[in-house]
Parts: sequence; structure tokens; C-alpha cells
Amino acid sequence: MEKQEILSHVDHTQLQAYAAWEDIVKLCDEAVANKTASVCVPPTYIKRIRDAYGDRLTICTVVGFPLGYSVTEAKAAEVRQALADGADEIDMVVNISDVKNGMYDKVEQEIRTLKAVCGTHILKVIVETCYLTEDEKIAMCHAVTRAGADYIKTSTGFGTGGATIEDVRLFRKHIGPGVKIKAAGGISTTADLEAYLNEGCDRLGTSRAVGLLQD
Repeated sequence: MEKQEILSHVDHTQLQAYAAWEDIVKLCDEAVANKTASVCVPPTYIKRIRDAYGDRLTICTVVGFPLGYSVTEAKAAEVRQALADGADEIDMVVNISDVKNGMYDKVEQEIRTLKAVCGTHILKVIVETCYLTEDEKIAMCHAVTRAGADYIKTSTGFGTGGATIEDVRLFRKHIGPGVKIKAAGGISTTADLEAYLNEGCDRLGTSRAVGLLQD
């Protein structure tokens, strides 16, 4: 697989709590130079990035991150502010507690609510697979599909585990035709990058891809 083809699917990511502006500038410069799909950054940096880079970047940010248990109204407010600041794409974390309690209809309604706020902007739904049973993962595939989200995403990268090929295959089997897959968490080699794309992922969330492909 060609380098640029891989990079065009990468959400070049810096979400560490200690990320300083110089780290964000490095990320954005790399994204522009390597034509990644987006940069995925903390909400606090959206406006500053948009002011500095204009339309040279697609800006992705996170909502309800990384634990997911803030209430829907708070997540909706986060989405509105992120879009007002210049974000193009939103990666939300589901309420994992609601998933574990079997409250799938509530989770679906939250996703639907945030997609309505997003409008034509892309919404990716992080289900944090490391905490879920197979049945719960399947239920989330159905919820994401019915709620009209654009992507289902494996992981925050801050949980006890990240993406697995097995989970991507499970997603592919149970999501609807309008839903794409984003793998994130633990993607650390060029072989990983190619494997996830070959399994049908449309996006990869990683901080390592640019460095790996340059090396």
C-alpha cells in the first residue's frame, strides 16, 4: 500500500493532557505536509488551530472524552462550541455506564441527539471496546447505525486496550451500510496501519503514522 494512500486515512492525533501549543503546531505542520485526513486535537486548541492554519487542515476533536459518562446535554454543548470554534469532525464517547447497564435505547438517543447538533459535520462514535462484551459491541453497532452516525470507532486510546482486528471484523458484520469504521489505540507499526485498512477501516486514529511512514 502506498504511503500517501495510508496517510489519507489517518487522523493524526495528539490528545495528551500535557500537550502544549508547540506539540500541536508540530502535529499540524506534519498533517499539512503529509496530507493526513485530519488532526485530532483537544477542544481547547480548535480555534487557535483554525486561526493559524485556516482551511489547510480538517480539524477533528473529542467530546465526552475519555470516559463518556457526562450527560447528553453537556456533550451537546461541547459539540456546539467545538463547531463554533471551527471543528469539522466530532469523535464522541458513548456513556459506557449506560451500555453496561443495558440501556441501549438511551445510548442510541444520545448519539442521535449529537448527530442532530453536528448536522452535516462528521460524527464518530467511540464505543471503547476494551470494556464491552461481544453482545454489547453488537448492540453498539446497531445503535450507531440506527442513530445515523457516520462512524463507529473502537477506542479512545486511554482505556485498558485499543483496537483489535477481531473487533473491526465484528463491526463490519453488524454495522449498517452507511456507517464507516475508525480503529484507534495501539496502532504502532506499518503492518498495523495496512492491516486495519485492509480489514475495511476508513480512518485510523494514531499519533505514530507520520513517523512510521517517514522511517
